[in-house]
Amino acid sequence: MATSRTSEITSPAAALTEAAPAPQGRPRSRAVDDAILRAAMELFFEHGVQGASIEKIAKRAGVAKTSIYRRWSSREVLLAQAIEVFRSTIGPSVEVMDRTPPDMFLALLIDACGAIARPQVRKLLTRLIGSIADCPSLMAVYRENYLLPRRNAFVRALVRMREAGLVPAASDPELLADMLIGALVQRVVITPSTGDTPEALRGYLIRLLRQAGVELPDKATGA
Repeated sequence: MATSRTSEITSPAAALTEAAPAPQGRPRSRAVDDAILRAAMELFFEHGVQGASIEKIAKRAGVAKTSIYRRWSSREVLLAQAIEVFRSTIGPSVEVMDRTPPDMFLALLIDACGAIARPQVRKLLTRLIGSIADCPSLMAVYRENYLLPRRNAFVRALVRMREAGLVPAASDPELLADMLIGALVQRVVITPSTGDTPEALRGYLIRLLRQAGVELPDKATGA
């Protein structure tokens, strides 16, 4: 089993088991699933994609390589899921975004934005973006299985907000989503982190939204 040396970057055991792939064949050990995902996330954080081989993940988790291959078809699929398990602890899921009413979505978005001030999030984004050159298949798997579904849910929420009159009628939800996501990634990854508190990032997002002409109800900004 993996140690807790990087427990601050891992998600609760419940989240790990909920996100694990559906069992095939005989029932699997949830403890083994948890250990493998945790080891993959730790190694990715510590060393990047090059330092997170199946061999090293198996050794860190205290399992055989066959235990990993029975659960995940490739290292990239495993790493992508481990990354998403962590990400799910700092932002809303697709399901939550889809069921949040338009007048409450901004409050959900602004509240979640504060969580990305965590140093672990900055490191995760840096590692993930840095993997594109050396292991483009990792980003391809993560984009297809996690990024695109979440971005599409974000766009659907912006469409509902436009229909509710909270977003300018002439706005393009696709472009607005790209503008907001791109600006936040730039702020977190490129801008020096000094002073980037949760409150500062929430304030930055509020300014972005206002610049885009989005109507911000008082309950969204906490006013």
